[in-house]
Amino acid sequence: MEMPFSVQRIDHVVFRVRDLSRSIAFYQAVLGCEVVRRRAHLGLVHLRAGASMIDLVSVDGALGARGGAAPGQGARNVDHLCLRVEPFDEAGIVAHLGRHGVAVPAAAEVNFGAEGDGLSLYFSDPDGNVIELKGPARPPG
Repeated sequence: MEMPFSVQRIDHVVFRVRDLSRSIAFYQAVLGCEVVRRRAHLGLVHLRAGASMIDLVSVDGALGARGGAAPGQGARNVDHLCLRVEPFDEAGIVAHLGRHGVAVPAAAEVNFGAEGDGLSLYFSDPDGNVIELKGPARPPG
């Protein structure tokens, strides 16, 4: 049977967060995301991340309360979010993150993604959600 659709890209990812203002500031300053809609009655903020969206839901808001306890050590709500970035300048990225107090626990490694194998770095947002920044695929060889 033929699929009635084909997946094009990540549309959005939703993170449940403890401090909505802190998380908005993080995603704006560190990743350059832009708030495009606020839905205060739900405790929900939508941020543009390139062609995709990152939605932040306050755990104490109407929508977030449905998900139970707040994310934390041993209680993740998502494994990680991978964002494709270009250019991938490891030193520049690490320096930028460092200016925002964000630690990068390991050097870039080659990982597989939507476009193939390419370098990526991992770090965590203020709620412990893991973010992967992935560069372009390397030519096979």
